[in-house]
Amino acid sequence: MRAIQVSELGGPEVLRLVEAEAPRPGPGEVSVDVHYAGVNFAEVKARSEGYRVRSLPFVPGLEVSGRVRELGAGVEGLAVGQEVAAMAEGGGYAEVAVVPAATVFPVPEGVGLRAAATLPTVLPTAHALVHEVGRLRAGESVLVQGAAGGVGTAVGQLARLAGAGAVYGVVSSEAKAAYAREHGYDDVFLTGSFPEDVRRVTGGRGVDLVLDPVGGETLRRGLDVLALFGRLVSYGNAGGEGPWQVGQPELYPGARSVAGFSILGLAATAPAALRELSSRAVALAAGGAVELPVTAEFPLAAAPEAHRLMESRESVGKLVLRVR
Repeated sequence: MRAIQVSELGGPEVLRLVEAEAPRPGPGEVSVDVHYAGVNFAEVKARSEGYRVRSLPFVPGLEVSGRVRELGAGVEGLAVGQEVAAMAEGGGYAEVAVVPAATVFPVPEGVGLRAAATLPTVLPTAHALVHEVGRLRAGESVLVQGAAGGVGTAVGQLARLAGAGAVYGVVSSEAKAAYAREHGYDDVFLTGSFPEDVRRVTGGRGVDLVLDPVGGETLRRGLDVLALFGRLVSYGNAGGEGPWQVGQPELYPGARSVAGFSILGLAATAPAALRELSSRAVALAAGGAVELPVTAEFPLAAAPEAHRLMESRESVGKLVLRVR
């Protein structure tokens, strides 16, 4: 089979197309003939920094769509040839990927395999940020960093469905702001001025919920725009700054709280909870309530170009690799 392999950490050029033996599923696993693989920032960090990489060489790729190739021992409820979407522990940038059966879902009717590649990580993450962790209530306001990305695109729509009183986004360019406004956002601010913009549009009150994948100074500035009893959810460190710390001086005066979420962490520690969360999220796509547009598609061999686009911070929506 063809696969994209990383033998050394570095820039996009270390993503190399190779021929490899197709993996076989073990107990509780499923192998998938991959048609599309999602491209995520976590894979960029894996390639460049070794994020969650156990050893070299490795095949990146956390989400795939395709058809069931083979069932491992003990797997029930799936059939060979069935169209599925799945979250992988790696290995998605390949013609065949092995995934835990707990993370495999039938592709909803009316959703093609191309669009299905956006479902395994992005939509469950967005659902958790709005509901399970963020606990957004009707009438509350939310501020989303990275509003034009894959998760941001989903969050804007989910927050609107949840009855948010106002949905604000933060992006790095005017082009991204225009895109975000098309996907559920009432107003979108630029990174450099968002604290002042939030205070202006809220009359100094701030927002009830901040969702932050950036970390570092951006997270600290997000804390400053929380309203009384506001919550902040951290779900990444895309900014690459050192570990952030927050304590009594930042939290006590405004009765603020901070939570965290990682879908990869949930998959590793609580797969049953992940399956419940994913089922709720995928049902929204099946019903047409949420749209996750694929904005750029690359052939498998062009994985380096996909990573370059993502690292440029100019991409919007969801990027995928076409494997078959």
